[in-house]
Amino acid sequence: MNVIHVIGGGLAGSEAAWQAAELGAEVILYEMRPQTMTGAHRTDKLAELICSNSLGSRLLDRASGLLKEELRLLRSLLLECAEATAVPAGAALAVDRDAFAEQVTRALSQHPRIRIVRQEVTHIPEGVVIIASGPLTSPALSAEIQRLTGEDYLFFYDAISPIVTAESINMDIAFKASRYGRGSQDEGDYINCPMTKAEYKAFVDALIHAERIPLRDFEKAIEHGVKAGADKYFEGCLPIEVLATRGEKALAFGPLRPVGLIDPRTGKQPYAVVQLRQDNLLGTLYSLVGFQTNLTYPEQKRVFRMIPGLERAEFVRYGQMHRNTYIASPRLLLPTLQLRHHKTILFAGQITGVEGYMGNIATGLLAGWNAVRILRGEEPVTLPPTTMLGALCRYITEARLENFQPMKANFGLLPELSDPPRGKQEKHQRLAIRALEDLNAWLRRHPERQQVKLPSL
Repeated sequence: MNVIHVIGGGLAGSEAAWQAAELGAEVILYEMRPQTMTGAHRTDKLAELICSNSLGSRLLDRASGLLKEELRLLRSLLLECAEATAVPAGAALAVDRDAFAEQVTRALSQHPRIRIVRQEVTHIPEGVVIIASGPLTSPALSAEIQRLTGEDYLFFYDAISPIVTAESINMDIAFKASRYGRGSQDEGDYINCPMTKAEYKAFVDALIHAERIPLRDFEKAIEHGVKAGADKYFEGCLPIEVLATRGEKALAFGPLRPVGLIDPRTGKQPYAVVQLRQDNLLGTLYSLVGFQTNLTYPEQKRVFRMIPGLERAEFVRYGQMHRNTYIASPRLLLPTLQLRHHKTILFAGQITGVEGYMGNIATGLLAGWNAVRILRGEEPVTLPPTTMLGALCRYITEARLENFQPMKANFGLLPELSDPPRGKQEKHQRLAIRALEDLNAWLRRHPERQQVKLPSL
């Protein structure tokens, strides 16, 4: 049957449905609203933005700016809708939320090959299916995904620690080591930031009094500890600022315990240690171990830069803890976004572990293309790993499962340049130029991808 089923009418599902229909497939797009609402949505519109109205920077030396330019070349409907409903926001692309959702809803509703079905999906249909049900996937569909993938590979909360670039860590203060020298690498598996007693006390005090992001009603379980992520560490985890209120030494005996570590500068065990774990295969990104948090982003930057060695840290992702249904993509997905053991089923958007509006749109676009290729009996495609979309798909499907956490687009995901410049801005610009050159070369080898036409908006 020449039909593709798309589950979820958010950013990813809407883009996927449009792309598949434009390539000739009949599409059934399922959206459970307004019959079944979530704890965050307020309308029945497709592609409703429930957090910020900003889709990030337009600048090419920003990761979101590069991803936008890639989506422009790939003919994204939702990017076109966003630009048509933009509001003044300096170098960022921000939209009128209602106008944006209305544009997307109208475009999909009027497409002759898209049928929108307003009902909750409780069983995955037969045939080619794209699951883009998002972070608030209904309990019934969650149970169906668990049945399909295995219950150990579906998570319901993000417990995300901040990630910084390796090059921004001050290694004159920080040092590499594993506890008691038991790491797999000679120099040590972790980067360690040592603290004196005075530094620790000042840090804990700042942590306790920093501004937090308020929890929504359906996220209150976080206050008591939740199961989040694949690693056993996240069983019953708490935000680090909540843990800090349990007593002055709670962190020093918990995630900041210094046992088994010697500061080479002093030859002694520090009073406390913040450990950073390598987060990607390239070794360009490091996450702060045990630093899941609900502090606001500006407060994270201020407070976490109090950690010795991180005074100039460049954050590519801030920490957070919130309700978020997502699958263990490194275990379950191919870079084409197909399930490894059910290749007619694809996943897209936030449920894959991709964060950020543009990442959700981009994975929806790729899933839509590949669904059509599967329907036609053709090989699905992947984009070059030097592109932001290609690198993002590679990350979520090849990351180490034990440490897997959702990720948004950032330059740390891209392979290094052969001769990188010293300046960060120039480096990002050259990475962006390479990405667009490689994407254009890829498009010349896939001329059918250039046949997608956008509506008059």
